[in-house]
Amino acid sequence: MASGTTRGGLIAAAVTVVCAVTVLAAPGTAWAGPNPAPSASATPAPGTAPAAPTAPTAPAPSKDLQAVRAQLDTLYHDAAVATDAYNAAEEAAKKQSAALVELARKIVRGRERLAELKTRAGAAAAAQYRTGGLPDEAHLLLSDDPQEFLDGTGRVLQGQKATKGLLAELTQTQQDLEQYAKDASAQWQKLEANRKAKAKAQKRIEQQIAAAEELESQLEKQEKERLAQLEQEAARQAQTAWLDTGVLKGAQGKATTQGAKAVRFATAQMGKPYEWGAEGPKTFDCSGLTSQAWAHAGVPVPRTSQEQWKQLPHVAVEDMRPGDLIIYFKDASHVALYVGDGTIVHAPRPGRTVTLAGAGSMPILGVVRPGA
Repeated sequence: MASGTTRGGLIAAAVTVVCAVTVLAAPGTAWAGPNPAPSASATPAPGTAPAAPTAPTAPAPSKDLQAVRAQLDTLYHDAAVATDAYNAAEEAAKKQSAALVELARKIVRGRERLAELKTRAGAAAAAQYRTGGLPDEAHLLLSDDPQEFLDGTGRVLQGQKATKGLLAELTQTQQDLEQYAKDASAQWQKLEANRKAKAKAQKRIEQQIAAAEELESQLEKQEKERLAQLEQEAARQAQTAWLDTGVLKGAQGKATTQGAKAVRFATAQMGKPYEWGAEGPKTFDCSGLTSQAWAHAGVPVPRTSQEQWKQLPHVAVEDMRPGDLIIYFKDASHVALYVGDGTIVHAPRPGRTVTLAGAGSMPILGVVRPGA
């Protein structure tokens, strides 16, 4: 019990962490197409008509670059999943730390009360010893004074009641202390398990990001530029296909006062770097941005994208309004805040900044509404 109490007192408030993030749109406006390279006209040979200018054409996608892009998507997505696992473990650890602190306080108060009760019980035992070791009932029966007998009867009954109450409280306090110690031990074990889960997730995150960065570092400058074009083109095509479904036709949803506050906060963070585990003010991850945006609006939401998907009310995509959260991918590993007109603001992935993107540029799992 003492060990559990000591540990509980030493537990610091859990470090605020992040959520999942995934590779999606390129920096800037995700649905902007690649800029065509200007073409140079060939100089005509003397006496011949100038050749008709040819339309500029983008180079054919490299199969190798397409494979690189797919590999990067996988690496960053795995990092996002691991980040959500890290954040979930961190949130649980924060709650367990708080529970341990409260249990420690209860144990301290319980010990103080137990000491007080023992002092009272000791005083009662000392008083009995001073009267020859005979209980009050025996002294009363030995009395020859009828009036003293009658007066003493009430005092004896009160004393018996007080003694029983003292013993009952003493017993209950001891039982409470034993239970607090058991609870503290259980919370400590959970905290240790979550610490290990966090460490495992962190290692996975760092491995995936390092592998992605190593892969990107092997590309030449032109290959990196072409890769960015491929990402932009894929995002633009996905956004166009999504809009062509007519999902936003007739959508008239307007932001609530709180939703508008959340949108203003999130868009004010544009340009700030993504960092896994960050909730601002200088860096964010995806759910760090959305949770802080709604906290700024006065509405607490779960810290991770997966818990946001599980706990917040779901709404149809065609009914979404500015301020709603769009959850992406089947595993709910990414989240963005809808700002209206088919646009989101989000923290995409490592190496990117908070930016606007097309709401349909990634596979949508569903929409949830804080403060509904």
